[in-house]
Amino acid sequence: MLVLSHDIFNAHSGTVIAVALTSQAPRAEFPLTWPLPAGALPKAAWVKISQIRTLSTERIGKRLTRLEDADVTRVMEGLKEILGE
Repeated sequence: MLVLSHDIFNAHSGTVIAVALTSQAPRAEFPLTWPLPAGALPKAAWVKISQIRTLSTERIGKRLTRLEDADVTRVMEGLKEILGE
């Protein structure tokens, strides 16, 4: 999962807002999916922007990586496009 919600929200709400990740090459292009930068994870992965979730913080494991702000902005742009903004 790629957590999109802010740490302050996560700490106070007990939940996180996240989108799914997959290692399977997608059939759909942006804005439905977006490739993580090379080296972000041990193997190639894609963000499934259309699969947004709210999860309990208890279900979240340790952080594996942190994306650059520009990468998160690109994911958010895809989400806005899907929502018609």
